[in-house]
Amino acid sequence: MSDSDLDVFDGDDEAAPPAFPLTSGRTRGYHRAAVDAFLDAARGAFEDDRKDFGAEDVRAASFPLVRHGYEIAAVDAALGRVEDAFAARTRERAVRSLGVTEWVARAREDAQRILDHLARPAHHRFARTGRLTFGYRVDEVDHVADRISGFLRDGDPLTVEQVRGAAFRMQRGGYREEQVDALLDATVEVMLAVR
Repeated sequence: MSDSDLDVFDGDDEAAPPAFPLTSGRTRGYHRAAVDAFLDAARGAFEDDRKDFGAEDVRAASFPLVRHGYEIAAVDAALGRVEDAFAARTRERAVRSLGVTEWVARAREDAQRILDHLARPAHHRFARTGRLTFGYRVDEVDHVADRISGFLRDGDPLTVEQVRGAAFRMQRGGYREEQVDALLDATVEVMLAVR
């Protein structure tokens, strides 16, 4: 992790300005203390080279929304850089212990599992919620799934930030959120593994 990456860990105290821009008016943002505490914990884990905290923990982080909180986009961008730093460390360790050939082979296997899942027919790629329950909008998820397939199969342009930023409207009888989110997380892991 470079010094510029470590800057995202800088929290605020009484004398220091906020670590991120703040929302104004009625716009809600991430709870400042929750973000600061999480970034302090992440920084400590990275500096102590702990193996019980990694990119997946950063990806799973969530914070309460409050008025006058940190701007969401600024925090999310910083979390992306922190996740990248943890993923790079994991990749370096794995390459040292497994070798490049084995590391690439494992990433290809993971990519193939994603492709196999996404090869299902449109509108049937994930389990659906009940007719009265909301889930992710099917056509929007299928569009992102097609983009991921194109990236993994044909090398079509797609960035980690685009996958991380995928957001879907809700619909009754939509795709189950947890399944879609798990596949997006797996896609990010594959993309970071070969970066």
